Amino acid sequence: MEPYSEAGSRRVTRRGRRRAGSLYARAVQVLLSGTAGGTGRPEPGCRCASCVSCSGPSAGRRRPFGVVVDGRVPFLFADVPAGYLAWGGGLGLSGPDGGTLLCVPPGREPPADLPDRLDLVLIDLLDRPERLGRLRRTHPETVAVAVGLDHRIRSEAELDRRLRLWGALAVPDGTVLRTSAPGAGGGAGSGGRRALLLGGSRSGKSAEAELRLAAEPYVTYVATGPSGAGDGEWAARVRAHRERRPAHWDTVETTDLAAAVSGATMPLLVDGLGTWLAAVFDEHGAWEGDREPVLRRCDELVAAWRQAPRPVVAVSDEVGMGVVPATASGRAFRDALGRLNERLAAESEYVALVVAGRVLEL
Repeated sequence: MEPYSEAGSRRVTRRGRRRAGSLYARAVQVLLSGTAGGTGRPEPGCRCASCVSCSGPSAGRRRPFGVVVDGRVPFLFADVPAGYLAWGGGLGLSGPDGGTLLCVPPGREPPADLPDRLDLVLIDLLDRPERLGRLRRTHPETVAVAVGLDHRIRSEAELDRRLRLWGALAVPDGTVLRTSAPGAGGGAGSGGRRALLLGGSRSGKSAEAELRLAAEPYVTYVATGPSGAGDGEWAARVRAHRERRPAHWDTVETTDLAAAVSGATMPLLVDGLGTWLAAVFDEHGAWEGDREPVLRRCDELVAAWRQAPRPVVAVSDEVGMGVVPATASGRAFRDALGRLNERLAAESEYVALVVAGRVLEL
């Protein structure tokens, strides 16, 4: 797939330079007349921050979603001309050259059965980006272009940030996309092999960590806290986290983080280091006793983190901004977690502080 300008004369990416011109003569042309939700962006009469930010003559304005293939096949695909094949309840279309297109606009779900070849997917990612991760399990090379770009995203800068993480594209209204041979797609990325997200309670750090890996086809969620048995409030927290996570992710409950990181075969999300360290204190009776075993466990984790074989995102509490704990054990825990955060940050490509759901890169 190659994106072009509305006139079809200027390429948005460089991949086409590596392709033969004859391929374009056979490729299906997909005109995206609009890339927003059903009422466009800004939404008429809406005064939210997102709509106000794009109410000027240029930045962020988008028309309601619309697609026309080869100038004569509009979406939803129904009565298609000879040589074309509609599938997936009108969401998918295969062209005369065998190129395939899937449209998943706001309010629609991907069909259960997909063809073996899927060149291009136009998909709403703002609510449930994990659908792209699920799709990439079977179609890892599919090019993903985000649609439904409305006031669910607060700014164009935040949209760009998320799409970089997910390995997806956003294009202007009027862009022409062309299907071609498979292999032009890209996987999601987490901005480096190691990412550490710090924040206070209810800061949004866990949600940000999940968002970073949402479009990955395979993720292991490493849960370090207790299950909540016997504690209704904690059990409710655990349940909320489980319900928010993509259903196709694997979950591992362990306090052997060093082994989990060093033995990873897919991206990891560790949530979180604070509950892990508390469990380590418990395991070694270190609240009032010898804390050397805790320090050794931290050393082991840092060493594994430094040599992580797969991308890993870890969530940790920023405990140095509150009041000084009243007990010696509380102060020992605060100091140990602060030192661990500092050491992991020194070994990470990406570190951020999450405050009120906003990400401040460090």
